[in-house]
Amino acid sequence: MRALVISGGGSKGAFAGGVAQYLIENKLIPYDLFIGTSTGSLLVGHLALGKVAEIKEIYTNVTQDAIFSVCPFNIKRKKGVETIGIHHFNVLKNIAKGSKTFGESYHLRGLIKKHFTEKDFKELKQGKVDVVVTVSNLSLNQVEYKSIKDFDYEEFCEWVWISCNYTPFMSLVKKNGCEYADGGLGSMVPIEEAIKRGATTVDAIILQTEVTQFNRMPSLNAFSLLTNMFAFMLDRIESQNIRIGKFVATNHKAIINFYYTPTVLTTNSLIFEKEKMTQWWQSGFNFAKFKDDETSQLETE
Repeated sequence: MRALVISGGGSKGAFAGGVAQYLIENKLIPYDLFIGTSTGSLLVGHLALGKVAEIKEIYTNVTQDAIFSVCPFNIKRKKGVETIGIHHFNVLKNIAKGSKTFGESYHLRGLIKKHFTEKDFKELKQGKVDVVVTVSNLSLNQVEYKSIKDFDYEEFCEWVWISCNYTPFMSLVKKNGCEYADGGLGSMVPIEEAIKRGATTVDAIILQTEVTQFNRMPSLNAFSLLTNMFAFMLDRIESQNIRIGKFVATNHKAIINFYYTPTVLTTNSLIFEKEKMTQWWQSGFNFAKFKDDETSQLETE
């Protein structure tokens, strides 16, 4: 049984799309299981259907407006580096409405339902391939994995949306009496879950470099401090997930193939730019091809 695991990483998910495109269309790997966290959850449905060109078009053209119904920040460029500043009016308006978060992401929920149709859902649910997304249950202090096999169309689309909700910048969702948020808060790279579900080979796409290659820019305001803090915590969670994944793989005699980003793509994955994301998609494809060629060469020597 073979699984494709895609980590969280915001706009860097474009790189994961490129890697997945090469693995699915060029290597023709028949995956039995797709598991995504956060941005990865947006990709896995279309990838499982083999609709790579379609998700590439959607993904590389997404904008802030397509995601946020209330965007809590402004994008600023200083000394060639993009940073986020507080959109005071939107934040204050959202808090005045009684929201628990600085921003809202209801546009993203609509975008998911627009491009992942009920027909797509039925095709996957009736097929043999399983598609799973990761969510964080804040009320019960646990990570949950939601399979397409267990829900109807409306529910599964909502779980995909919840998996991407990077609180406190995006919506906090109350469902079944519990508060849910971004799956990455608990499991950035769900390798362990893939192996628990029977995977003997896991292709894991990690949306950060294997070795830390940069120092973060100094915090300019409360929001940039928050994003830096969250990025730090998520990096630690990701490293822990990878270590646990390797340990579980060893005990179950499973194989993990890692695809890290070869360079730092961005220091702020909440910023979505078509030109950069198109480049990252191609970069992911090229990197997967390079790694495959390198492996083939070693095997023939």
